[in-house]
Amino acid sequence: MTLLSTTRRLLFWILSLGVALASWRFLIGGVAATMEHIAYHADLRPIALYAHIGLAPLALALMPVQLWPGLRARRPRLHRWSGRVAGLAMVVSGVGGLVIALGTRAGPVASMGFAVLAVLWVGATIWGIRAAMVGRIAEHRRWMIRASALTFAAVTLRLYLPLLAMTVGFEIGYPAVAWLCWVPNLLIAEWWLRRRPSGQARPQPLAA
Repeated sequence: MTLLSTTRRLLFWILSLGVALASWRFLIGGVAATMEHIAYHADLRPIALYAHIGLAPLALALMPVQLWPGLRARRPRLHRWSGRVAGLAMVVSGVGGLVIALGTRAGPVASMGFAVLAVLWVGATIWGIRAAMVGRIAEHRRWMIRASALTFAAVTLRLYLPLLAMTVGFEIGYPAVAWLCWVPNLLIAEWWLRRRPSGQARPQPLAA
């Protein structure tokens, strides 16, 4: 493993775990104080809000673990169980995110961007889980890479939004980041998948 590859993996772990932990700040300070721009959802659609902000960080925190080849090879049972937790977190938080997106006050561009993200996130996750359940492991991995790229939108949103807010202003930057946080991620994932041979994994239905 090269120094560049090691640095990329380390940065991936740090960003994923760091943003996940930071996203749970509402547990200490409350939504109104720590997430002011979405706090109105706590009154209008609290179940959707807390499902999203509570479980999306869990999915993000588990993502580097699930993508770790060593865990799959040495601890397949742990990989399966943590995958079930991560998959459930993705689906539930994605549905919550869709409800929030459709009810946002940030305008139609932001609403559509986050809504499409939620639908694709839930869809890729369900498709990946289904492939694993019937033993199509190569297909499962490809779909979970797509789902992981969409999960990583939580990180890219927090990287891009401050820059956009400083350059074009929050009113323009927030609708823009609703698309920018996930579209490039998904394109990069598709590019990476197309560069690799698809492989034919032997069917291995998941055991309990």
